[in-house]
Amino acid sequence: MNDLAPLLAPEGRALLDEVRGTAPADELAVATRLRREHPAELVSAALGQARLRQRAAAKFGAEDAERMFFTPNGVEQSTRASVAAYRAERLRALGVTSVADLCCGIGGDAIALARAGIRVLAVDRDPLTAAAARANADALGLDDLIDVREADVTAIDTAAYDAVFVDPARRGGRGRIFDPEAYSPPLSWAVGAALKAPHAALKVAPGIPHEAVPAEAEAEWISDGGDVKEAVLWFGTAPGAVRATLLPGPRTLLGRGLHDPEVRSVGRYLYEPDGAVIRAHLVAEAAEELDGGLIDPTIAYVTADTLRATPYATAYEITDRLPFNVKKLKALLREREVGILTVKKRGSAVEPEELRRKALPKPQGPHSVTVFLTRVAGAPTMLIGAPARAVTGAGAS
Repeated sequence: MNDLAPLLAPEGRALLDEVRGTAPADELAVATRLRREHPAELVSAALGQARLRQRAAAKFGAEDAERMFFTPNGVEQSTRASVAAYRAERLRALGVTSVADLCCGIGGDAIALARAGIRVLAVDRDPLTAAAARANADALGLDDLIDVREADVTAIDTAAYDAVFVDPARRGGRGRIFDPEAYSPPLSWAVGAALKAPHAALKVAPGIPHEAVPAEAEAEWISDGGDVKEAVLWFGTAPGAVRATLLPGPRTLLGRGLHDPEVRSVGRYLYEPDGAVIRAHLVAEAAEELDGGLIDPTIAYVTADTLRATPYATAYEITDRLPFNVKKLKALLREREVGILTVKKRGSAVEPEELRRKALPKPQGPHSVTVFLTRVAGAPTMLIGAPARAVTGAGAS
């Protein structure tokens, strides 16, 4: 499908309504039936769009996804709606009323910005992608706030806008691109565009090296539901600041420049920091709130003797500490009638699925445990326990 126009026409829209929710197993029968009355290419395009909408529901919600138009790359690379809404709210709170959204894709961020009351110029050089962004603005009733332009973003004059948002392409023909200068456009160009505006936000991969963050930028790592989604470089806010933000919430942990926590013996509780906290290098800040230390100088697990509520880490109560030994683990699981085994690892080369298969070949029993494959004071170790029962508390924000 290289042209959305047929799907936007009345016949195409009627077909989209008819194929909505079609299960993969039913596609052949549905296609055969519809091709008796409609062009085969249009039927294929409608079924393809229905599949994309089903995939997009996880990011955009079913209500919006069923009305929007997608490309395969657009579904894959779009910002999750909850993350886009959070970022749009930050810009609104900064007093931003207009944004130049460069590399807008199918318009996910433009939609969130418009819903925050911000006027948007959405720019993408790919004709099909720009057409999808335009169709989405219209489908969601936001076309009065979103002006979509098909153009090279490097040729756009952003002087008339309060802020610039850039989401460079981070995938190429061989998959993900890890070098920020290999983004399209390169990070250096995006930083240059950001420095010309009163405010700016650059979306980058969460694995961006900290040394690649410009001195003028604030760096923020964002997770949603425990999964790290992206990093954002903010300009016009707090240069040099580092933060980890957890959604829903939001809950934000600010960097305070703390030294690495001290290494301690494994206590009663083990805390697994949220991925955004780890990526932001704020484990020390989380450990200070927990009055905890590290189990090893190279491992981002925090240990403590007391249980404290925190949004920034998941707590586990540790019952056993063993040197890595599959036979001993197997015997312990059998003795305790374990039927469900969760395996987590950090600092171990062992694959969780492999250990699960060897240690619990025939799951039976009513109990469940969590095994952490890690290092303690440099030695391969298995820590065994279960999620701690705690009342969730509010953290810093």
